[in-house]
Amino acid sequence: MDIRQLQYFMEVARLQSFTKAAESLYITQPSISKTIRNIEEELGVTLFDRSGKKVVLTDAGRIIYEQAQPIVKSFQSLSSELGDLKNLKKGHIRLGLPPMVGSSFFPEVIGQFHQKYPQVTMQIFEDGAKKVEVDVESGLLDIGVVVLPTDDSLFHSFSFVRENLMLLVHPSHRLAHRECAGLADLAEENFVLFREDFALHDRIITECVKVGFQPHIVYESSQWDLISGMVAANLGIALLPETICREINRERIRIMPLVEPVIPWQLGMIWRRDRYLSYAAREWIAFTQGKLMEGKE
Repeated sequence: MDIRQLQYFMEVARLQSFTKAAESLYITQPSISKTIRNIEEELGVTLFDRSGKKVVLTDAGRIIYEQAQPIVKSFQSLSSELGDLKNLKKGHIRLGLPPMVGSSFFPEVIGQFHQKYPQVTMQIFEDGAKKVEVDVESGLLDIGVVVLPTDDSLFHSFSFVRENLMLLVHPSHRLAHRECAGLADLAEENFVLFREDFALHDRIITECVKVGFQPHIVYESSQWDLISGMVAANLGIALLPETICREINRERIRIMPLVEPVIPWQLGMIWRRDRYLSYAAREWIAFTQGKLMEGKE
């Protein structure tokens, strides 16, 4: 016996007529009669008394009717829930965002997505890009924003920001008058960096080592505004992306391009290649890709 047979049986019982049930279900009367006979043969009982003008349930039919009601109702509820998911009336997304990325790029996009899909809930986890990547890989997050490149064999991705790191120094700093500065010029400086779970932490150290020195790190933070505040207090120098630098008060800090080498900063959204992605998560990816890439083609 399958759910379709139960639905046919329930409709005959409700309407007390094979003819009316067939019309209600948009099938032929012979089809519904055959279905009921198959159930009766399978169970070895008679479900309906067919002797009168109306068919009525037998004692066995009433038992099955009572047991079938919650089964059919649960299946209808299941179908409705799945329909809501496919139509994005419902859903849940677990999104990882590095703190300096979230405030710069996503409040407006999240607001627009919520307006379009008000019943799709979103749980945002703020961590450094390295931690976000690990959590997407493990399945703790559905989607994450990270510093590219990542492992293309593990993740699908799209890039939405490509820019360079800028040098931040105090206005009284010896390099403050420069139009630009080379990384080697910073060999004797005190560095204020993001914490170790941020991709820029390792990236900056690696680039410094390439040009011949190990940076002297005096402070680490997860907040770009605290990092820039430390530079403004003349506690050290910092390297931050152009996007973040646009938010900084240039009366308190001198900002200039970093050259020789230029250190690129590329942001992207990632999700696992080999893991199921919900309807809501897939729509979020398509929606954000459209919004974040507007005017960049």
